[in-house]
Amino acid sequence: MPKGSPELTEARRTEIMEACKGLYEQMTFKEVNLKEIGKVTSFTRTSIYNYFESKEEIFLAIFEDEYIKWTLDLQKMIDDEKIDTREKLAGKLSDSLGKRKLMLKLLSVNLYDMEENSRIECLVSFKKAYGRSRDVLEELIKKNYPGIKKKELDEFLFTFLPFLHGVHPYAFATEKQLEGMKKAKVKYKETTIEKLVYTGLMKLLPDKE
Repeated sequence: MPKGSPELTEARRTEIMEACKGLYEQMTFKEVNLKEIGKVTSFTRTSIYNYFESKEEIFLAIFEDEYIKWTLDLQKMIDDEKIDTREKLAGKLSDSLGKRKLMLKLLSVNLYDMEENSRIECLVSFKKAYGRSRDVLEELIKKNYPGIKKKELDEFLFTFLPFLHGVHPYAFATEKQLEGMKKAKVKYKETTIEKLVYTGLMKLLPDKE
């Protein structure tokens, strides 16, 4: 275990996570490794092991933090009395996910790798953050649709949450993907996270009477 106060330990974990996020903006998940992270931090590869046992655990911690931030936004929506139409709810939710580009990228690309190569205690911590976001989302829908039946609520959650897995790839095609589609004569329409999520929600959410 690393020496120092809990605050110092958390600060060092955060430094490693921020470095990993920076690398992930320029490199693929496969290319990011502890050696590369060590180059852009004050840590050696060996010392990183005091805080994370694998790069997947670093990514999982980043993923957990993203869900915590999204949950905070969802909670704010619950407290917002001005959301009185389906359009406003869809807009607020799509805006909240527009701020979570990294969360959606990790959700669509690297979920299995992160979970498979992390210690169970790291996975449990992440699942708690994910579960909390799901619970608050459910609370938000119940507040806006007081008469919604359990079956209808379950149908929404089990359609909307899997839908999120595919949002990032549609909103952010790589240069190679664009070249492949062009040569294959496959039409590609540029879009954004916000547009995709809003359109999906307008299909899934019932109109408010």
